[in-house]
Amino acid sequence: MKKFVFLMYGFETPTAVVKKAWMDWFTAIGDHIVDSGNPFSMGREVTKTGTRDLPPEPTSLTGYCIMNAESLDHAEKLLEDCPIIHSVRIYEAASM
Repeated sequence: MKKFVFLMYGFETPTAVVKKAWMDWFTAIGDHIVDSGNPFSMGREVTKTGTRDLPPEPTSLTGYCIMNAESLDHAEKLLEDCPIIHSVRIYEAASM
């Protein structure tokens, strides 16, 4: 199995329904989870020219997961019942 990083984008105020949808999804893919991560809240972007605060917005990076999957296509299939808020980006973690 390969490792894939899922980057979750999108913020909306969590309701009981949304929280349950996430818990149901994590339960359904449980065998593939390496690290379920934690939701992000406030953040800060640091560049060579300065910094800016990153409050939660509808398209903000809001969390991550690390999953085991056979391929990028398999990793994408794990998202079938995921309660995606805006989008999810999937990256294969290169082995060293």
